[in-house]
Amino acid sequence: MTASTTRRPFTARTRTSRLTAVGAIAVAGALMLTGCGDQTEGAKQKEKGDATSAAPLAAKLPQAIRDKGEIKVGSDIAYAPVEFKDASGKVVGIDPDIADALGKQLGVKFVFENGTFDTLLTGLRSKRYDMAMSAMTDTKDRQNGVDSETGKKVGEGVDFVDYFTAGVSIYTKKGDDKGIRTWADLCGKKLVVQRGTVSEDLAKAETAKCVKAKKGKITIEAFDNDQQAQTRLRAGGADAGSSDFPVAAYAVKTSGGGKDFQIVGEQVEAAPYGIAVAKNSAQLRDALQAALDAIIKNGEYEKIISKWGVQAGAVTEAKINGGS
Repeated sequence: MTASTTRRPFTARTRTSRLTAVGAIAVAGALMLTGCGDQTEGAKQKEKGDATSAAPLAAKLPQAIRDKGEIKVGSDIAYAPVEFKDASGKVVGIDPDIADALGKQLGVKFVFENGTFDTLLTGLRSKRYDMAMSAMTDTKDRQNGVDSETGKKVGEGVDFVDYFTAGVSIYTKKGDDKGIRTWADLCGKKLVVQRGTVSEDLAKAETAKCVKAKKGKITIEAFDNDQQAQTRLRAGGADAGSSDFPVAAYAVKTSGGGKDFQIVGEQVEAAPYGIAVAKNSAQLRDALQAALDAIIKNGEYEKIISKWGVQAGAVTEAKINGGS
């Protein structure tokens, strides 16, 4: 109700007419106040429901998340083009774009919170995040909460909703590949990687083979994020680097205007990226799967993948725990 609400005038010629008019105004006023009250309550309901009014899959989410209106996402935001900050500090990339599209289906906002990659699952288990989305490869070890290096149980494990497929690549300084074409060529050389990634796991497995073949171990230097690894290689502190193919390809394309790095050999170990959720969050997991299937079907997913030039990694359906 606003100050410009129309007020109808009256003329009090007799006491009866005045009393009748006053009574009429009192009734009208009560009705108007009731109307304003309804509008206020309606506005509150509308404000609360705005996020879900156009969201066809909102009802699939847990009520607690619907009430909050947001999903907290743990992510290592230094892994271009999957997730990174642009010049203005805004979080951008493949994952944020997909998350925005999922949010339209579910009626909530996906809020990305930065963390180092090897702490994301711990943060998920401690309920710091509702999910983790960070170019994380879906593996049986992660599903079962097993340390891939020691084989020991380290946690409850997580479920994955798979949304992309990527392999692992090796890259070197441009014009200085050190004769590296395959993982076996890394024997006796120094490799930079991001800590806790499949690249690090592959390097450790390969160096064991190198030692067995008496070719010299791979010296592995692991960093908190991939940008640090790239900086090390760029400065000549290593012979090669390794990361997921989309990340390596993006670094080759953009670093130094395309003059810093080159990819050598073929990508290996192609596997799905998955959105990780806690084992006890089956309703959230299933809601994310339904939303991903919806954006694949309506074409929004294809637009995002094409925007970032990574069509080769597109999936045709959302699978749960499809990694091996």
